[in-house]
Amino acid sequence: MATNRRKFLSKAAPAAAAGTLAAAAPAAAQAQEKPVKKVHYANGKKPEKTPLFSGSVSYGNLLFIAGIGAHFKGDIKAHTKHVLDEIQKRLEAAGSSMDKVLKCNVYLNDLKDYKEMNEAFLGRFGSEPPVRTTIAAAGGIPGDSLVEIDVIAYI
Repeated sequence: MATNRRKFLSKAAPAAAAGTLAAAAPAAAQAQEKPVKKVHYANGKKPEKTPLFSGSVSYGNLLFIAGIGAHFKGDIKAHTKHVLDEIQKRLEAAGSSMDKVLKCNVYLNDLKDYKEMNEAFLGRFGSEPPVRTTIAAAGGIPGDSLVEIDVIAYI
C-alpha cells in the first residue's frame, strides 16, 4: 500500500506543479503589462485639429476628467447640478461611475456660494463620497461659470 501511495505521489506532484505554473503564467503576463494612456474623445471621435487639452484621459484603471464649468445664466445650484451631470456622463462613457470617483476638486467663482454648492453636491457620489478640495479661484472661473469641477476616478 505504501508503494502505491509513492507511485501516486510521484506521478501527481509533477502534474500539480505543471498546473500551478500554467495558472501562474497569465498572472505573470498581466503583471508585466504596462498601463496605457487613452484619451476619451467626446462622441468617440478624435478631433481633426489638436485640442488645447483632453477632456477625459485614462491611464491603466485611473480616469482623469478635466474641469467642467457651466456657461449659461443661472445660480450656483443650477451650475453645480449641470456640472455634476456632465461629469457623470463622461464617467459613464468611459466605463466608470460617480461612486468610483476618488478625488474631486471644486473651484468656486465666489466662496459665498459654498453652502448652496454643497446642497447641490450632497449625495451625488453615493454613500461614500470622494476626498474633495474646494477653493475660490482668484480672478474667477473662465467662461463666467460659478463653479468648475474636475475629478479622478477608477474604471
